[in-house]
Amino acid sequence: MSKEPILIGRPPLLRQTNAELLLRLLRETGPCSKADLVRASGLSAPTVTNVVAHLAAAGLVEAIGEGESTGGRPPDILRFRAERGCLTAAEIGPSSVALLVVDLEGRELAQARIPFTWESSSPKAICELIGREVRAVLRSLKKPPEHLLRVVVSVPAIVDMKAGVVASLSKLKDWSDVPLRAMLSRELKCPVDADNDTNLAARGEFARGAARGEKNFVFITIGEGVGAGIFVNGKIYRGARWSAGEIGYLRVPNVSRENPTIHGYGRLEKILGAPGILKSWRASARSSQSRLKVKHATDVFDLAAAGNAAAKRILRQKAGILADVVLDLALILNPGLILLGGEVGNHSGLLREVKGLLAGSEFGVISIKLGELGTAASLWGAVAAGLDSGIAGLLQPAKVAV
Repeated sequence: MSKEPILIGRPPLLRQTNAELLLRLLRETGPCSKADLVRASGLSAPTVTNVVAHLAAAGLVEAIGEGESTGGRPPDILRFRAERGCLTAAEIGPSSVALLVVDLEGRELAQARIPFTWESSSPKAICELIGREVRAVLRSLKKPPEHLLRVVVSVPAIVDMKAGVVASLSKLKDWSDVPLRAMLSRELKCPVDADNDTNLAARGEFARGAARGEKNFVFITIGEGVGAGIFVNGKIYRGARWSAGEIGYLRVPNVSRENPTIHGYGRLEKILGAPGILKSWRASARSSQSRLKVKHATDVFDLAAAGNAAAKRILRQKAGILADVVLDLALILNPGLILLGGEVGNHSGLLREVKGLLAGSEFGVISIKLGELGTAASLWGAVAAGLDSGIAGLLQPAKVAV
């Protein structure tokens, strides 16, 4: 039996840990002195001095002046240099790529959305598009390529996080078992991570949205498809084969017993997703010979709020199905919070209907509400996922003295 090397307590791990600890303190508390860092970290003064020297050499920390003296030499005040690098979040959708560039504090520097056609949506074409647009944004920000520390990509698909492989994207051309991480790393010449869009959206809500402080929650997104991001003990739960939360493939009682297929839509999302809602509206409009036209699924819910009888029936039907899903998830996972998001899921009328249907449940559902970040949730989740690892990549443990 081969044994993996264990680094617990060894100098390289201690050095890395100390550097990351002091950086986190500086990022959280703002400018402070070495003495403040000694008190806050519990590290010795010599260790703090050595680590700060390394961080300064790496361009992550600088002195910005002297603090107040308590009787001796005034202490240097240190600050974290958020401008030392940047991170890019990218979201691949069915017809466009969205980009968000932030500094090392997570502050937005630039954003863009680039449309593409199905003919130009192959993995190679999308990677080239992302590479081209990211380089253009860096030029506009007057940042050298080496300032891009990491790229985190959101995709509406199952992602093998260890291999960096996207299983399937049925809306795009030739997306099956795509080694996206490796392809984009070669294109951008920097570390790249890829993850499921709903998982990242849940992480975004956890980091800066409606799930702040909630370690156990479920974020259900309803748009073109349906999915769930599951947080357990403050971390995304991915399952044994990376497909935890793929609730779009749930069977719908009295409607379907079809088996899930990775290259197609699930039965639940065919009914509850935006195309399913529009299909229900068209069928209802034909039967009632309504002249009302709708472009988006949420238009149906708006008509329901305005009193349209056909729209109200559709809203009640979809809310009934969603309420069953919410209750099932609540009974299985017992989360402290369930969030609704996505183009369809973020509609207040849908939330009201679901809450009404669940009002009689004596246990299971503790709280249900809308996400706060809207369509930007997965981008901000990508930022949260990549910042710490991007900064850690600048550190060279062997050069940090304990």
